[in-house]
Amino acid sequence: MTACAPVPAPPTPAADRFLVVNGTRLRYRDEGCGPAVLLVHGWTLDLEMWDPQVGALRNTFRLIRLDRRGHGLSDGVPAAQQDGEDLGALCNQLGLNRVALVGMSQGTRSALAFACAAPRRVSALILDGPPALEADSDPEVPLQRYAALVRKHGIDAFRSEWTRHALMQLRTEDPGVRALLAAMIARYPGNDLRHPASATELPSCGLRLESLPVPALILSGEYDLPARRQAAKQLAARLPDAELAVIPGAGHLPNLDTPDTYSKLCRGFITRHSPRDTS
Repeated sequence: MTACAPVPAPPTPAADRFLVVNGTRLRYRDEGCGPAVLLVHGWTLDLEMWDPQVGALRNTFRLIRLDRRGHGLSDGVPAAQQDGEDLGALCNQLGLNRVALVGMSQGTRSALAFACAAPRRVSALILDGPPALEADSDPEVPLQRYAALVRKHGIDAFRSEWTRHALMQLRTEDPGVRALLAAMIARYPGNDLRHPASATELPSCGLRLESLPVPALILSGEYDLPARRQAAKQLAARLPDAELAVIPGAGHLPNLDTPDTYSKLCRGFITRHSPRDTS
């Protein structure tokens, strides 16, 4: 099936499901119908960041979203180098042979790792607010200082400081969106900050980007940090089939700041490049 019939009432949110990968229990949701789209969130966030897109796109696409390990309600310690394997395991669990990928911020590393490992399984990439991919760490996110803050004052002290970071600033005044962001940060267990020796460095994306045969849309919020906007331009230049778009009126969280514009861009790009099936 590639299209959904109209419904008389708003759809019921999908139930949480769980997948175990190498002993780690991961939460995911699977809803909608049409070409499969896998949504990958950023650091300290979780699958609920995509609520606006699910509401807008579930009648067009089958939307699969997970809590990356160590985020939201998933177990384990955040490990970006494991995320690509987790995405593959989820696709295998659901019998998905081909998907479009939407990766946000640190989640762009996960999406690219999966795409470079299995390019034939990826119909399209949307990469939103990427960090500088060649760095072994993210200079805009001082993990060592945050880990020290957690050791000295506890996880709530980190959460309080992180909510004031430039990357977490919303441009929208929508109270529901602001409550959604606050709830995600409050859910973040911070296992990588509590046990930094257990977390590994971010993987360098010295991947085969220049030969990646997947169409890509690189997104930046108009008011994202200059380093992030520059990283988006550099990534678009490296990929052989990439478009670059700036979302007006948005910061680092454009899917929350301007959800209608964001969802429209996703719908158009994925529709152009995805086969009309659900596998």
